[in-house]
Amino acid sequence: MLTFAHLWVFALLPLAYIIRRWAPPRDKPHPAVFVPFLVRAKNAGAVSRSVSSEDGLPLILRWVIWALVLTALARPQWLEPPIERTIPTRDLLLLVDLSASMDTKDFKNAQGAPISRLDEVKEVVGEFVSKRKGDRVGLVVFGNAPFLQIPFSTDLGLCRELLDQTAVGMAGPRTAFGDAIGLGIKLFEDSDAPAKTMIALTDGNDTDSSVPPAEAAQVAANRKIVIHTVAMGDPTKVGEQKLDQETLKDVAQEAGGEYFLALNRKELEGIYEQLDKIETRKIQTVSHRPRRDLFYWPLAVALILWMMALTWKTFGARLHAPVSTEGARLRVNPRTFELETSPK
Repeated sequence: MLTFAHLWVFALLPLAYIIRRWAPPRDKPHPAVFVPFLVRAKNAGAVSRSVSSEDGLPLILRWVIWALVLTALARPQWLEPPIERTIPTRDLLLLVDLSASMDTKDFKNAQGAPISRLDEVKEVVGEFVSKRKGDRVGLVVFGNAPFLQIPFSTDLGLCRELLDQTAVGMAGPRTAFGDAIGLGIKLFEDSDAPAKTMIALTDGNDTDSSVPPAEAAQVAANRKIVIHTVAMGDPTKVGEQKLDQETLKDVAQEAGGEYFLALNRKELEGIYEQLDKIETRKIQTVSHRPRRDLFYWPLAVALILWMMALTWKTFGARLHAPVSTEGARLRVNPRTFELETSPK
């Protein structure tokens, strides 16, 4: 779309007429420069009728050039299509347990076939991640120790792909839940998002952390990080495969989040639907329309017309008939620097 940065410049269009009408050029005689070799100048063809600027630059052409100059001063611009960028309003970090118990096949997929707990997480959590437009999503996996799978990113497709590439045992067979929270807190140190949230998913109890999960949750709460915990698996298990619901409840309570228990696929899907409502998505976008200056086009046309007019003025004068120089003197007009004849 064509626009002008200084549209008011066109109000100066009548200015040329006003100056011409009320302040015309003075036509006062000036002393002539007498040339003693008038006859030789006549024979050489140097003496001809004076051609004024009116003859060489028509009035209509003057107006066209004046209008083109004003158009250039008005700074015409071409507005490109808007470029929009989404500004993340929340950093969302997923903590996914990859301990050996996550290989237990006590869940069923949408077709009713038995699948492991981790495969169920990949399907349900992956779908949840795909809907988080406007958020930056990161992924931490943990077993014997926590590992960063993907830093905070707005590329939700990449997040889901890297979640699908996780495997049971790749971080060790045990569960270091407290250390995973500690790593998440460290990742949030460089975050400037208005909202910071962790969603921790595990099916066991903390057996290998250097920092208790509840204490790590207190540190997160002091840094305004919300932690939601999702427990999945069999609450009746004992030993290392025991589902420590009390610890998960304490973590959620300390960090201002909520605790959920998922015993099957339907419950797990319902949990992430609730989380999607709790952690509402707020999309903030900024828009910018690039501007491309076009002032050089009218300026170039005005320059070309002016040069053509000067060329015509110079060579067009030769087409006029020479005037008689008998009994006349040759002089140079000090305003136009043209040879003129005057009565002797």
